[in-house]
Amino acid sequence: QVHLAESGGGLVQPGGSLRLSCAASGAILGRYPMAWYRQAPGKQRELVVSMTSAGTTIYTDSVKGRFTGSRDYAKNTMYLQMNSLKPEDTAVYYCNVQYTAYNYWGQGTQVTVSS
Repeated sequence: QVHLAESGGGLVQPGGSLRLSCAASGAILGRYPMAWYRQAPGKQRELVVSMTSAGTTIYTDSVKGRFTGSRDYAKNTMYLQMNSLKPEDTAVYYCNVQYTAYNYWGQGTQVTVSS
């Protein structure tokens, strides 16, 4: 059983930065596909960045140039560095891994961008 735990969310002013972490336990994830999603109030969950098994990182257009996804294989952890945050980035952020035949989610961490 894979367990994902996000951390690093909080309240930040527009233009600020946050770094989210997603620590995995219960399995060594290696190069299994991982991703960050977010869900704003009243909206569907959307993909923010995906990191494929081939090592490719793909961003949704609205975060390109501002967000950076990365993985530390030794720590079994994924990160999302978010810079130049905007109010429209406000959402609950979730990490996801497609491990073998199963899809696992973290509990989410709230990011609020407001002055």
